[in-house]
Amino acid sequence: MEGNILVRDSSPAWLRQGLESSLRALGTDYIDLYQIHWPDPKTPFEQTARALDDFVRDGKVRYVGVSNFDISQMETFGRTRRVDTLQPPYDLFRRDIEQTALPYCVGHGIGVLIYGPMAHGLLAGAMTPATTFAAGDWRSTSDLFRGQAFRRNLQIVDELRQFAQQRGCTVAQLAIAWTLANPAVDVAIVGARRPAQIEQTAPAAEIHLTATDLAEIERITTAAVSAGGPAPELMPSAEVAR
Repeated sequence: MEGNILVRDSSPAWLRQGLESSLRALGTDYIDLYQIHWPDPKTPFEQTARALDDFVRDGKVRYVGVSNFDISQMETFGRTRRVDTLQPPYDLFRRDIEQTALPYCVGHGIGVLIYGPMAHGLLAGAMTPATTFAAGDWRSTSDLFRGQAFRRNLQIVDELRQFAQQRGCTVAQLAIAWTLANPAVDVAIVGARRPAQIEQTAPAAEIHLTATDLAEIERITTAAVSAGGPAPELMPSAEVAR
């Protein structure tokens, strides 16, 4: 943050500051995985990659990854330092990486940690057509969370819920298990604000979806409206400041 403005900064100096403060806060000698969360248009990828490679050579970082990078950006970064992991958004309503980033990662031995498997709450199963969002919530102004697109996706969630019940799980567990069923995906990062939410979603890791299950999910979601999310700079300041 610079005042009330959120900026991207992948400069070597800022990365070093983040690394050292994390080592102190965690009481450890090294970080297992250091990822660049968003591309920084003001810092050449070569500088960022070289700094991270230096951290690895110093023994302070073991693996280096990127998040929200496309193939071209990963290739540019990778010319200076290998990309070990990619952290992209991926859920039943946001599947563009299936034809782009995921095949690339498989072909280049890059681990994939997807985030947002519950589509910003859509797949948690608690929303209804009457659901509204606070003014500080970016969904309050998103066309994907109001009107016909919102209602259509909620209908799909209802169908998924019925299918999940037949499988003996919740729709949230089904949504997470679906991401993990993709052989290119290694990890699903699931947000939680309370311990009970972790207890509700963790069982998804034990759910095995068959080819028949996946085909039925595909049929149910055929008419879905893609539900993306905003870049940090586009989110309301109240949300950014949290």
